[in-house]
Amino acid sequence: MDKIVILTGGSSGIGLHTARYLASHGCRVYELSRSGEDAPGIVHIRTDVTDESQIKEAVDRVMKEAGRIDIVVNNAGFGISGAVEYTDTKDAQRQFDVNFFGTVRLNRAVLPVMHAQGFGRILNMSSVAASIPIPFQAFYSAAKAAVSSYSQALWNEVRPYGIEICAILPGDIATGFTSARAKNTEGDEAYGHRISRGVAVMEHDETHGIPAEAAGAFVGRLALGRKVPVLCTLGGKYRLFLFLTRLLPTGLLNRIVGMLYAS
Repeated sequence: MDKIVILTGGSSGIGLHTARYLASHGCRVYELSRSGEDAPGIVHIRTDVTDESQIKEAVDRVMKEAGRIDIVVNNAGFGISGAVEYTDTKDAQRQFDVNFFGTVRLNRAVLPVMHAQGFGRILNMSSVAASIPIPFQAFYSAAKAAVSSYSQALWNEVRPYGIEICAILPGDIATGFTSARAKNTEGDEAYGHRISRGVAVMEHDETHGIPAEAAGAFVGRLALGRKVPVLCTLGGKYRLFLFLTRLLPTGLLNRIVGMLYAS
């Protein structure tokens, strides 16, 4: 049977290319975002992941039309940057509300379905920044670290019921995510222009990163693969970086990151 997929944030970037990959491999994809559109094999449902009632309505529609949910890809998210000292709490809360609690809301809606049917696979989009926190991107890093920790805990909770959980940790990906980032340069002069320099380095790395189409194909293959690990890094050099985090003292690793992004 064709796999029934719910995917968030599929209007652009990794999500769009993941949706296209899955649709081209016989899946019926329900794409949840605020600005997507229907495409062959892809049904768009206008949904804001910060609105629990909209998520419930979307899941109810999928169940009415398809009768089951095989795969969920929690990809919706955005980035903010700036110094912690100058970031409004409401902006930090918005970062968590979309990037972390958006995942929590959808999973809470689909887990009873998967529990009852005795199978399912959930992929949660984390980031290499979850394990290697980036200065002047503290709240994005923290939200993604929350996704990783949540996914590992959830893996043990639902494993006995045939439900698989995987947190995907992408490195630098060339997508519209970079231009869409909400950049706060307040305090740049007080910080010796380190905010603008650090963000510029980060955005250079992103624009020269893995193509979004390749990243989407990676996520699609993972979604359809025989098994998934609880944590999976996207990009060969980033797997090396995360391996080094287990070898290097934390203080040394943090100083290296500071030299790259906060000097």
